[in-house]
Amino acid sequence: MLAIAVLSLAGAVVSAISLQRHYAKSTTTYCDFGEKFNCDIVNRSEYSTLMGIPVAAIGVAGYALMLILATYYRSRTETTTRLLIAALAGLGFALYLTYVEAFLLDTWCVLCVSSLALILLITVLAGVVKLQAGKST
Repeated sequence: MLAIAVLSLAGAVVSAISLQRHYAKSTTTYCDFGEKFNCDIVNRSEYSTLMGIPVAAIGVAGYALMLILATYYRSRTETTTRLLIAALAGLGFALYLTYVEAFLLDTWCVLCVSSLALILLITVLAGVVKLQAGKST
């Protein structure tokens, strides 16, 4: 649970930076490696919002939820299931956004790929925690 909490905090930070770049007017120099790797193109595209909500804000909220589950609610029996569901939902959303980057925008965002790696690790760990909880009951 500690590793999930740390990864969730890292994901919230990455998503918060991405959210800031979504609203920024200036270019992002640390994330601009040409047309194929450019966070600004991705973060300001038509795909960067869902029903008017920036996807980075959804990421901040999702990672915050997993951080809360992995810390404050870690001792509750239903937490392992809720955490795995949240992680799977986040991974599914991240994979959709990766599809958008690869096939619709043809541009990659280093922040987004970092977030994908974090949610993938969280999902694997949440699955392990869920399996271990099932064995101990």
